[in-house]
Amino acid sequence: MTIHGAIEAGGTKFVCAVGSAATGSLRTATIPTRDPDATFAEVAAFFRDAADFGPVAGIGVASFGPVGVDPASPDYGKILATPKPGWEGTDLLARIRAFLDVPMAIDTDVNAAALAEVRAAGPDMRQLAYVTVGTGIGVGLVSEGSPVHGIGHPEAGHILVRRHPAHEGFAGTCPFHGDCLEGLAAGPAVSSAWGAPASELAADHPFWEVEADYLAQLCMTLFLTMAPQRIVLGGGVMKQERLIPLIRARTADLLGGYVQAARDEAAMERLIVPPACTEPSGLVGAFLLAEQAAG
Repeated sequence: MTIHGAIEAGGTKFVCAVGSAATGSLRTATIPTRDPDATFAEVAAFFRDAADFGPVAGIGVASFGPVGVDPASPDYGKILATPKPGWEGTDLLARIRAFLDVPMAIDTDVNAAALAEVRAAGPDMRQLAYVTVGTGIGVGLVSEGSPVHGIGHPEAGHILVRRHPAHEGFAGTCPFHGDCLEGLAAGPAVSSAWGAPASELAADHPFWEVEADYLAQLCMTLFLTMAPQRIVLGGGVMKQERLIPLIRARTADLLGGYVQAARDEAAMERLIVPPACTEPSGLVGAFLLAEQAAG
């Protein structure tokens, strides 16, 4: 069995694993994201300890962003403009190569997750969007089997949305845009606006309607621009399972019957779904990136 390494590099935690996309992880470790030196010291220790499973053929990195994803660019593998203190400019691949010199590939955590969800969906899935709603909001897009890249990678978590009346006066928490989608609906914005995380808010709290409205605006935008066959909603905030039915219903309202394939409740249940992967989608996607890198 060929062993690959996977790193899901998040703003809150790094998840490291050895194994493969097909068989799953043989060993994993969760490492709190601190400064780069402390974090990568633990990453290196994990891969040294996991060497008893055999040599690693390649490593895939599914990273928080923005991150350089063009192999021809000098910023490939480097963290770009990020609100995460101490991480801007960090060369993730160089940090890994310092302790394990094997073929590597990197993409955003959400693009990697989208690759994994396409694989889980089967060969007929040509266009898929993966959305994570947690510390930030990220959107990964896969079209015809490949992650979407251009001048960088998609950053649809920072689109501007129509403010909900219940949020009047809330400035938003995004350090770059204030009240963009992430600044209004990501985990830190939820806690800042309502005084508690989503998991602690009552069922009749206005948060549920507000959050569903913002995420439905994102889903509407994705349907009208990329025309995905599926939108997968993951991340910490989406662990509140009652959100998905609210988002489906609000997305249908916003579309107003304009998109033929998204006109009824049954269609929305097929189009907007939770993750299908049994392991975290970003980690599975990192294994897929490792396999591509190793050939």
